[in-house]
Amino acid sequence: QVQLVESGGGLVQAGDSLRVSCEVSGRAFTMYAMGWFRQAGGKAREFVATISRSGGRTAYTDSVKGRFTISRDNAKNTVYLQMNSLKPEDTAVYYCAAKNYYSTGNDVKDYADWGQGTQVTVSS
Repeated sequence: QVQLVESGGGLVQAGDSLRVSCEVSGRAFTMYAMGWFRQAGGKAREFVATISRSGGRTAYTDSVKGRFTISRDNAKNTVYLQMNSLKPEDTAVYYCAAKNYYSTGNDVKDYADWGQGTQVTVSS
């Protein structure tokens, strides 16, 4: 089990950029692929991006491809989500999560440990 703490959310205007961070403590960070999810008011939590243990492979949901970039710094036990060209529909609470070791999917059930979330609000 690991502990995850997100930071960096805030209120921005459409077209702006924002980077959210997630610091991980507990077991070895490099044991875990990591992901970012988001949940808008009244909606289900949805997958945004994932990164492999080494950082060499990433994947994104279609709506953020070309705008968001996930990265990790294994020396700092931190995963990042750089968000550019933000849109009002990106408004949500953003959660980072540590993936179950043997999981291959990107559903909520494939992730074992979660942070508390950080609010990102994009005004039009």
